[in-house]
Amino acid sequence: MAQALIVIDIQEGLVNENPYDAKNLIANTKALIKNFRDQNIEVIFIRHSEDEGLLATGSDNWQVYHELKPQENEKIFNKYYNSIFKNSGLKEYLDSKSITNLTFVGMQVEFCIDTSVKVGFEYGYKITIVEDAISTFDNIHLSANQILSFYKEKIWRNRFAQLRTTKEILAIN
Repeated sequence: MAQALIVIDIQEGLVNENPYDAKNLIANTKALIKNFRDQNIEVIFIRHSEDEGLLATGSDNWQVYHELKPQENEKIFNKYYNSIFKNSGLKEYLDSKSITNLTFVGMQVEFCIDTSVKVGFEYGYKITIVEDAISTFDNIHLSANQILSFYKEKIWRNRFAQLRTTKEILAIN
């Protein structure tokens, strides 16, 4: 039952756009990264990549958010799709390490987090979403808080994933 913390798309460009509850997103993610590292549990970073635009590959905005500081031995996977698994090499890496339990933190709830949760579920991974270490932005129809609540309560909980708070995860590990 090997596990990993998967940090999805917490990148300079997205954090600089001020996502919902950004301060807690970063603080909770930092605490989780430290905890997983202290337990010698793998931390894996995912970067969304674009040919051009806000997250153009190689740009400053594309980098993992500076406060999270991936260590030299930690894997960073780049993706061009909403799924962290599609053409990224992540699934093959996880399988090679027999990692079956994934803890997700990151952005954006209705895009990359949701797609990755469902694809990961289909692949048979046991997924935990840290509900106070995920975020998104307001859109023209819903506030970020409404989007978060909808996905947590109506889509993921006890269907595709377990939801835990940072405090609950820190108490377990």
